[in-house]
Amino acid sequence: MPRIVRIIAFGLGLAGGVVASQGPEYSQQYRQRLGGTIDELHRIISRFDADAGASGETRDSAIARLRGNSDTFVERQGAAMQGNVERVARLESQRQAMTDAGPFGRIGVMVRDGDRDVMEAAYRDFEPAVPVTQEGLLSAAAGFILFWGGFLLLAGFIRSLRRSRRAQAARA
Repeated sequence: MPRIVRIIAFGLGLAGGVVASQGPEYSQQYRQRLGGTIDELHRIISRFDADAGASGETRDSAIARLRGNSDTFVERQGAAMQGNVERVARLESQRQAMTDAGPFGRIGVMVRDGDRDVMEAAYRDFEPAVPVTQEGLLSAAAGFILFWGGFLLLAGFIRSLRRSRRAQAARA
């Protein structure tokens, strides 16, 4: 195999390792955002619950009252609060699933069930980091092997096609 192919494969392996090592870091930054979002939604819902209680209502009856109002603005506020209550339940469920999944499963849970708004916010503020956790180092190694090996396989496949064509041309 030509030396240049090995050098390119090694470079791609390093790049793949660096990229793959960022998966656990992004997952960690996502979990931080997730926790912050959950905390903020709890503050909003707690304030709403206090206002509902001061008016002699429960959360559900206050939301129903708002949603049944003929004023479109008030009705939308009821729908928005119902959405907040449902979203915090989904996010808490996801946070628990990520905790239960362990280090390597967290990325899968995030990709499969991640909250789009939280993922986009985490991506906007994402800061790459050096992988020093076991999860980060193993992800880096897997990325290196995948890109390095994949390129070598592709180069070998292309070389065998060229040899095959040359052999066919020589026979013709």
